[in-house]
Amino acid sequence: MRITLAITGASGIPIGVRLAEELSEECELITVVSDSALRVMDEETDSRKQTMGVLKSLSEEIYREDMIDAPVASGSFRTDGMVVCPCSMKTLSGLATGRSSNLVERAGDVCLKERRKLVLVPREIPFSEIHLKNMLDLSRMGVDIVPPVLGFYFKPDGIDDMVDYIVGKVLERFEISKGLYNEWEGGKR
Repeated sequence: MRITLAITGASGIPIGVRLAEELSEECELITVVSDSALRVMDEETDSRKQTMGVLKSLSEEIYREDMIDAPVASGSFRTDGMVVCPCSMKTLSGLATGRSSNLVERAGDVCLKERRKLVLVPREIPFSEIHLKNMLDLSRMGVDIVPPVLGFYFKPDGIDDMVDYIVGKVLERFEISKGLYNEWEGGKR
């Protein structure tokens, strides 16, 4: 299995990094990092350099958004799909309108045109009407929209459990089950 992971400039970089850890165990991982994601890394991680080092160690290849000639920009380069995590509203809008102004948008557009799995983890709350319309348009095109919405039924111990829950939900879109959270087994009566 070969999956592209794009990390864009929205809050949630630790979710994207954790997803990279899990995906790298299951598939050939190709990572694309936007310029805005690099700036967000400065705010959300201890070190941009260290975070990029981790991503490089987990990925077969890593690309910046301006590397529009990367293999994932072409439909002839086979992948099993793509995840954008976190997905900025700028990226979501670009995908919804077919803008393809950078490698993230182009690789996502390739998934759409080739009818490959595309999963977006949009990070913005509350959603505006424009955000919701773009998500609905993408959903109608077959895109899986997986906002990082918290769950509590599995009794998380902290932030790491919450991140694993979201990562688990994304992995399930690719039929990868890692047991990162306890599934709901019904209410107690």
